[in-house]
Amino acid sequence: MILISHRGNISGVELEKENTIPFITSAIDKGFNVEIDVWLINGELFLGHDFPKDKIELVFLHTYKNILWIHCKNIDALDFLKDDFNCFFHDIDDVVLTSNNFIWTYPGKKLTNKSIAVLPEGKYSNNELIQCLGICSDHIKNYKNEYYSNKFRESKK
Repeated sequence: MILISHRGNISGVELEKENTIPFITSAIDKGFNVEIDVWLINGELFLGHDFPKDKIELVFLHTYKNILWIHCKNIDALDFLKDDFNCFFHDIDDVVLTSNNFIWTYPGKKLTNKSIAVLPEGKYSNNELIQCLGICSDHIKNYKNEYYSNKFRESKK
């Protein structure tokens, strides 16, 4: 099961900290993948959900390339990152395919064994969630427990 911190959050939303390098790396240090929001403006990369906020260097993305899920916030970011990183762009789609062929699934929409369930709290049963490939949540720490891990392992036998 791939456990993905939503913007660095692991135990609830922390708006002031999310999508910042220290918050992202803290979630990574705790063993989670992280979904981040990235913009490309005039050739420069920025983190930020609603608007480009904190400038970042490409080396940061390369350093954590295998554990970042990059939500491109504008088409320029997607075009720039699509060949080298696991990234995606969406608006109100039920699902979107990431550049690494994962199914990024909007909350409450049908899951498959290739799906990443996004913000699943209250939208799915545990039995539905253990069938998907991963979970992206602001409360991802709740999914890193023995019961859930065991249920996932049993479902894959």
